Amino acid sequence: MGSDSTSDSNNPQLQDCLFCKMVRGEIPIQKVFEDDHTLAFDDINPQAPTHVLIIPKTHTDSIADTKDPAIFAHVLASAQKIAEAKSLSHFRIVSNNGQEAGQSVFHLHIHLLAGRPLSWPPG
Repeated sequence: MGSDSTSDSNNPQLQDCLFCKMVRGEIPIQKVFEDDHTLAFDDINPQAPTHVLIIPKTHTDSIADTKDPAIFAHVLASAQKIAEAKSLSHFRIVSNNGQEAGQSVFHLHIHLLAGRPLSWPPG
């Protein structure tokens, strides 16, 4: 799945990727959920009372770079499981694609936001 794999230790991009380091256990996180394909953790700069980041364990830079649609399915299924486990009936899922859209970590991830009114448009 994806354009690269977190197991490719010769790829400098993956060695330096913040989220790949989290997947490998090199950086501690406040884990919310984990399965074979995804990892979810609390955002360190929350924008809502519930702000969870959900990432695929396989590295891909962004939505636009993702070649395998199963990656999206796993990430969204994880978001659904987290929302259910947290008894969230109202939530927002956001994914930024590219620096101008607000992406700051170039490893596909979605934000699960809840716990306050979320206005529209968001930005």
